[in-house]
Amino acid sequence: MVVLIFLNIICSHLCKNLFQKNKNTTMMNRTQHVSIQMGSIDQLTPNSVADVALGLTRINVTQLIITDKTGAVLYCSDGALSIGEQLNKPYLQQALNGYDIFNWDYHSGLMRSEAMVPIYKDTQPVGCVYALELDYAQGSMIQKLQRTILIVTITLEILVIIFSIIFSRTFSKRLDKIMDSIRILQEGDFTHKVNMHGHDELTVLGEEFNDLTHRLQISENKRRQFVSDASHELKTPLASIKLLSDSILQNEMDVETIREFVNDIGNEAERLNRMSEKLLSLTRGESEDEVETCEIIPMGPTIARVAKMLSANANSSQVTIITKLENDVPILIHEDDLYQIAFNLAENGIKYNVPGGKLTLSLRRTEDSGILEVSDTGTGIPEDCLEHIFERFYRVDKARSRATGGSGLGLALVKNMVERNQGTIQVQSTFGKGTTFTVEFPAFETEEGESS
Repeated sequence: MVVLIFLNIICSHLCKNLFQKNKNTTMMNRTQHVSIQMGSIDQLTPNSVADVALGLTRINVTQLIITDKTGAVLYCSDGALSIGEQLNKPYLQQALNGYDIFNWDYHSGLMRSEAMVPIYKDTQPVGCVYALELDYAQGSMIQKLQRTILIVTITLEILVIIFSIIFSRTFSKRLDKIMDSIRILQEGDFTHKVNMHGHDELTVLGEEFNDLTHRLQISENKRRQFVSDASHELKTPLASIKLLSDSILQNEMDVETIREFVNDIGNEAERLNRMSEKLLSLTRGESEDEVETCEIIPMGPTIARVAKMLSANANSSQVTIITKLENDVPILIHEDDLYQIAFNLAENGIKYNVPGGKLTLSLRRTEDSGILEVSDTGTGIPEDCLEHIFERFYRVDKARSRATGGSGLGLALVKNMVERNQGTIQVQSTFGKGTTFTVEFPAFETEEGESS
């Protein structure tokens, strides 16, 4: 609104300046023409001046006054001043000293213009010509223009106010919609979406809000599934321990049977311990606050240590471990993570193998990567299960997993560790023939200067 008022003032001022310049040129030309005619008279007298003035048909002014060099009136066109009376004007003396004077004023529809020009005789001022014009026509035109500008300004101000009110209410409603959605989200409804239309910042904010609720919904579903699966998995060994301990307390058993039951209780407790450790490992792996030190290490020695640790398990399961570690690769990783990744994959390759089967641990190198492949000749994984095997508590064969002590957390832990160390993991499997896990890490230069 302030800008519109300022523009109104500027437009009015420019309008007045335009009329003033035009009137200045017209009045000065007329007055100078009279001055030239009066300068041609041999001697300025009331009669000689009146004769010349009455013959000036081109002069169209409200009042024309001719004075001598003392400012005494020699001629007055409207008779307002008598001959010999002194002309009382502020700038008369300046005009008699040889200066051209123009004065312009506008007020309430009347434009008043005054011009004073000296009369020269032999380059000396001998009198003055005073012309007055009262122009109601152009004054009325200025008044109409000012009124039009004022109406346009007021109209624009009203439109701006109306637009501001509409925009404010629309903006408030859209903002209230987002705030209501936030309150609904705070109450735990992650399925709620906010519908925002348009191309402004609030629309972008609404899209970001919907994306946030979608991710929160996914996280909430995963949390509920995790709690459900964890409760189910922990409940089974706890129920077994409770049943075995009740059996010992409620029944008379010989020492050998009691020892067997206690051994079963120990196995279930060990299963609980393994499950807890894996859950803690997943939690530590997902914590952004935990900082561990990475180091550049060759993969070969760690893989060889895993093969040695699992050799007893492989022998008892009649599985042959084959290692192909000639092409060693240095990578940047937590050494414990590399050991855990290789151990879990190799342990699974033994558990789900067949008697007389083989487990192959091999390293190979590309230009920029080190690749670990863990292949077995076991039962394989059905194609429809491949996309789920890295999910927590997911097990292809639940009956066999329970028999072998599987919890469904091992591969989820492996994937978490691989990605935490900037690696990737892929799986290929043919049901009934075997499975191959391929883990790839960025290779790094060693002190000897090998290219990465």
